[in-house]
Amino acid sequence: MNKIDPVLKLHELKQFGEFGGVNPSITDSATYTFMGAQTMTDTFEGKAEGCFLYSRHWNPSNKYLSDALAAMEGTEAGWVTASGMGAITCALLHEVSAGDHIVSSVTTYGGTFAFLKNYIKKFNVEVTFVNISDLDEVAKAMRPNTKVLYTESLSNPLLQFANLPELKKIAQKSGAKLIVDNTFTPMIISPYQHGADVVVYSLTKFVNGKNDCVAGAICGTADYINSLINVNDGTAMLLGPVLDPLRSSSILKNLYTLHIRMQQHSKNALYLSQQLQEKGYKVKYTGLPNHPDYKLFTSMMNKGFGYGGILTIDVKSAKVASAIMEEMQDRGVGYLAVSLGYFRTLFSNSGKSTSSEIPEDIQKEMGMSEGLIRFSMGLDNDIERTTAIIMEILKKHL
Repeated sequence: MNKIDPVLKLHELKQFGEFGGVNPSITDSATYTFMGAQTMTDTFEGKAEGCFLYSRHWNPSNKYLSDALAAMEGTEAGWVTASGMGAITCALLHEVSAGDHIVSSVTTYGGTFAFLKNYIKKFNVEVTFVNISDLDEVAKAMRPNTKVLYTESLSNPLLQFANLPELKKIAQKSGAKLIVDNTFTPMIISPYQHGADVVVYSLTKFVNGKNDCVAGAICGTADYINSLINVNDGTAMLLGPVLDPLRSSSILKNLYTLHIRMQQHSKNALYLSQQLQEKGYKVKYTGLPNHPDYKLFTSMMNKGFGYGGILTIDVKSAKVASAIMEEMQDRGVGYLAVSLGYFRTLFSNSGKSTSSEIPEDIQKEMGMSEGLIRFSMGLDNDIERTTAIIMEILKKHL
């Protein structure tokens, strides 16, 4: 398995502002001038390297961020979108036509599940949901018309880790593309290096880290990105989920602290998980040796960033989960809120929030307890104090 140093790749980039500023300049323009009419024609036809046409296609600020993300991922190119769902839906729609088929992990973000289950059928595209950890089930689900095998590197919220090299082999046999959402594990896992054809992100989460905007990204080969934004039939170009350049600039600056933040998120999540396990609570975290995918995760991870900031604890009932979360918020542990990757700890009852689009019978079938609390660990400097408060609250309610 190939490994890269995402921090080194990112820091090898030299991106300066137009007047020599250490931060790239923000290009606050929707359209661009040309010195000659032929150059405009060539740009529309994709023949004018380095020229900008219209910000729905490319904006210099967006390209700075896209290039940085591609460097981090080890891909040739990237493109940024106005939301994570904008990235996911464009990447999926770009690969399929009426009559095609998609195989997807059933344990995936609720919005993605809803798009695949309820929306994409409008285009006469079929979707088969599978247990992504059961490679035989995945292989049996593939068809001659399967165009995409879709998974999250670390699933939301059940924390299943995908065996990307083996999934790539399965996808290749059917001529399908392997598309991987790496939102939970930026820098920790580099999906492209393990077989993914396309990597998508919600930049809203760990990458940006501030929960002050929504954004997404798509990373892949240069040919793929160019096809995605082709003016005639590029899905992203024609659907137009473009990111505002001011947001691109702020996310780019935050990207350069991502490695430090992931280390602290991971440190805090590991400490809390170990303490919960020691007390006998039903905790799941990829950094615990009893996690079913611990060895696989460890073999594929980029060293130095930890096992990520997401863990879950099963408190059996939604009522108990609500009481625990409300008291944790009251006592300053963090916030009862959806999303993740924030500098404060966030917690939610997945089945009643970010996975609520998944019907309850499917939730049960996939093993999601109604009392599952998902923690996105913050950057607490005193995790021992935070953990002590959580333990007091759990002891009171369980």
